[in-house]
Amino acid sequence: MAVQFIIDSGSDILPHEAEELGAIHLPLKVLFGEKEYADGVDLTHREFYEKLVESDVLPTTSQITPADYMDAYERVVSAGDEAVVITLSGKLSGTYQSAMLAAQEYEGKVFVVDSENVCIGERILILRGVKLREQGLTAQEIAKQLDKEKKQIRVLALLDTLEYLKKGGRISAATALAGGLLSIKPVLAVEKGGLVQMGKARGSRMGNNLLRELTVKCGGIDFEKPLCLAYSGLSDTLLQKYIEDSAELWKDHMGKLPVATVGCAIGTHAGPGAIAVAFFANSDGDPTNP
Repeated sequence: MAVQFIIDSGSDILPHEAEELGAIHLPLKVLFGEKEYADGVDLTHREFYEKLVESDVLPTTSQITPADYMDAYERVVSAGDEAVVITLSGKLSGTYQSAMLAAQEYEGKVFVVDSENVCIGERILILRGVKLREQGLTAQEIAKQLDKEKKQIRVLALLDTLEYLKKGGRISAATALAGGLLSIKPVLAVEKGGLVQMGKARGSRMGNNLLRELTVKCGGIDFEKPLCLAYSGLSDTLLQKYIEDSAELWKDHMGKLPVATVGCAIGTHAGPGAIAVAFFANSDGDPTNP
């Protein structure tokens, strides 16, 4: 009996990456006006940002349905296998509830984990699960371990623009205008499944400094577990500058750093030019609790 993973596109793992991991990939739906796309399937991340910058109205996303999950569960169980299902945060999407609802028919065969995260935070939890599978753990054991270890995941992000928060009604037009004039860059973190603002920086360099400070405040990075960096938009220039500015964090531990692109779940609100880092913390340090 093998262990299969079922994941969603909120992790920003693309379909070909999921196939390499031996995971079943379920896409969120993205709507630009009346046109619907399957995230990462018939709309690449690059195409998403091309449409985003051209659109006057923010796109919307829809959760994965219980029926979608039931189809995936049936594929796994009919093959005689068990499933570990990792979803984006239940506080940010109804996808987790869909997964749980569908799992009622497959007790003892399907184990659902709320990542309490999104984007690359969810991604590294999935990668950790794959490593546990390689170590021979059962589906139930993997789910239990992930529920424990997800508490150590830290995700920190720096936005380049306030424009998309304004479009989404999360800040006022006046705040966005003032922030643009002063080159204000919000720094965000994921806390208990939700997004919280950690501070504001004047310019990208100060923002990079704040990201480094918050990483250290977490207790540093556990390089024995997965980590990932990411950028939104069409260029990774700002991310490469952050990597250069933060070289002391990585140089003695890793060569080439794993980099992903931010998809629709977060990109809709962050806009292009955002950068993010996700890792398992070395200790119980938490930047959201000074």
